[in-house]
Amino acid sequence: MTGKIERDSAESRWPVILAIVAVLIVLVALPDRVRLMPPWFMALSGALAISPLLAVCLASNKARWLTVERVVMLTLAAVLACMTVVSLVDLVSLLILHSTAISGLTLLTSSVAIWIINVLMFSLLYWQIDRGGPGLGSRAGIRRPDWLFPQEGAPAEDLPFGWVPAFVDYLYLSFSTATAFSSTDVLPLTHRAKLLMMVESSISLVTLVVVAARAINVLGS
Repeated sequence: MTGKIERDSAESRWPVILAIVAVLIVLVALPDRVRLMPPWFMALSGALAISPLLAVCLASNKARWLTVERVVMLTLAAVLACMTVVSLVDLVSLLILHSTAISGLTLLTSSVAIWIINVLMFSLLYWQIDRGGPGLGSRAGIRRPDWLFPQEGAPAEDLPFGWVPAFVDYLYLSFSTATAFSSTDVLPLTHRAKLLMMVESSISLVTLVVVAARAINVLGS
């Protein structure tokens, strides 16, 4: 059954839109010391990212908007990745060089925000690259999966008719990777899937073990 499931362009985009809104709220809530962009810039970026998602939902000709959606989502993931890494490096540098320059509460809130952004960012990325993306894989003849979901090996009678992985499945995959630092019930099949999961686990590990642990230590002392 592996490789025969094609992504559906009719998949609801509302969970994706909510994920992007959540990312924007977390970014705006970051302390000024570690926020890289002003709130107005992030609000504008969010509006630009959500626009093609709404177009896919509402437009009758989805083919063009699916391509635009893919480009925008991959660009958004790349920007969020750069911001996350820079913020994390900045926090670690402060811990090493100027440990008294930032409070324990700021460290804790920043680490939680970075972890949440890490999960949502990679869920968007996984959603877009697996099987060529929603709606694009079947159109381009790309059916090779990057991840093997347990539903793909389950009896057909145990699944909803026409089951295909949706954004929520990739959100769960990203959450599990960031929490367990490894794959759980979803198996990576390609090199890029394994490398991406390694990067996500590494960011999560540094965020929780170095930054959050230090923040809790400072608050407890």
